[in-house]
Amino acid sequence: MMNWLPLALLTALCLALYNFFIKLASSHLPAAVGAVVLQLVAAALGGLWLLQLKWQGQPLPVSSKGLGLAVLAGLGVGLAEILTFVVFKRGVPSSVGTPVIVGGSVLLTAVLGLLFLREALTGAQLAGLGLIVVGIALLARGH
Repeated sequence: MMNWLPLALLTALCLALYNFFIKLASSHLPAAVGAVVLQLVAAALGGLWLLQLKWQGQPLPVSSKGLGLAVLAGLGVGLAEILTFVVFKRGVPSSVGTPVIVGGSVLLTAVLGLLFLREALTGAQLAGLGLIVVGIALLARGH
């Protein structure tokens, strides 16, 4: 099994670029336009990946439960994109807005995992989540 950390760090870089470019775009177009363009580009990229897998003969098993969960994830990310454009349109610096949004997302995802997936956290992981709370409070305090 491939080590997950380099892939997770590459994902973090992609999310950083996502937030950075939303911040830059937010002062040049309405949030709805930005969100639609972003989704169209993301859908095209995903479509190309799907076609490549299909051409390679990869099996692509699909379940109704999986599709429903993907739809819910799509609703979440679509709303998050629109709201991120709106937050940055209000002049919040990227160095404040992005950590609050991403840190809050990490914190809330951990809570959802604890409550609904019955995941466990170690003391160190709980301390890390506590530091996220402190970080969000410190960042939001000045704005």
